[in-house]
Amino acid sequence: MVDLQTNPQLETHLRIIRRLADGELHSGEDLARALGISRAAVWKAAHKAGEVLGLEVHSVRGRGYRLAAPLELLDAERILATISHQARHRIERLEVYDDIDSTNSHLLREVQQGAPSGTLCLAERQRAGRGRHGRTWVSPFGTNIYLSLLWRYPFGPAALGGLSLAAGTAVAGVLEAEGVPDIGLKWPNDVLWRRRKLAGLLLEVAGEAQGPSLVVVGLGLNTRLPAAQAVAIEQPWADLDSVSGLGAVSRNRLAARLAERLTNVLARYGTDGLDPFLGEWERFDLYRGEPVEIRLADQTFSGLHAGVTPQGALRLDTDGSIRTFQAGEVSLRPVRESSEP
Repeated sequence: MVDLQTNPQLETHLRIIRRLADGELHSGEDLARALGISRAAVWKAAHKAGEVLGLEVHSVRGRGYRLAAPLELLDAERILATISHQARHRIERLEVYDDIDSTNSHLLREVQQGAPSGTLCLAERQRAGRGRHGRTWVSPFGTNIYLSLLWRYPFGPAALGGLSLAAGTAVAGVLEAEGVPDIGLKWPNDVLWRRRKLAGLLLEVAGEAQGPSLVVVGLGLNTRLPAAQAVAIEQPWADLDSVSGLGAVSRNRLAARLAERLTNVLARYGTDGLDPFLGEWERFDLYRGEPVEIRLADQTFSGLHAGVTPQGALRLDTDGSIRTFQAGEVSLRPVRESSEP
């Protein structure tokens, strides 16, 4: 699917890229026939597609066109087929978009139309991907995972304070099971590889004080982030291609594994809260016991990261005095990274 707010010309660009996704050469004649346009229009559209979607399209004189690197595009049927039968019932709806403003924003709009709990949205590209505190999430076409999941609860939003930690353990656990070494978590919702940001979670909550409530859990995971696209990132980052010896990672399989684990965690959180996930959080927590800074509006608090409360708040030890901070209010920075924005 394509977000209806996009330029209609984008559909032609997307059709060409889908043809070229295998990384093989495709003749101009074959592309013209498949797309119903002239060979001259193919030449123009192929180069424009690369420019618009941030992909490198090569033209080989007399032979055709190909991408510099193949793409594994998302496939809803493959994703669903990879999810276990026991877990598939938790996914009520799966939407896959070629191009969208933001998967989180889309699901928040769908909430107004009564979208059910278990609605899952994935996209090849986000034009306005979002991180915490209004930051932009760099979201190039066809190389990473942009996933959002809607979940509804009978209780109020106040009970969801620890959900970002539970969701973080889900992502870290999947990556570890896929063979990614040196995975860790930074409170409240960053997934790191060797202390460089590999993935981030954005949870957006709404509801009545006494319930019901809902949450949209957004995940951005770097599988292969082109250097030219990463220029805008203002902190140390990593992608799965950076992990030596990992081998090729299937985006469809990884998306399925993440969806399965996240729906399991969200369902269990509804009955048991954060408690079942605290042990996993502590195992992955990279900065416990280390000096950190907590930034709250225009204030900065320094101390030792002393773990989290049973509700998921961060405990900061300042000269023997413990102060707690809620995830939605603040940012944590290891002292050696305190110069980051």
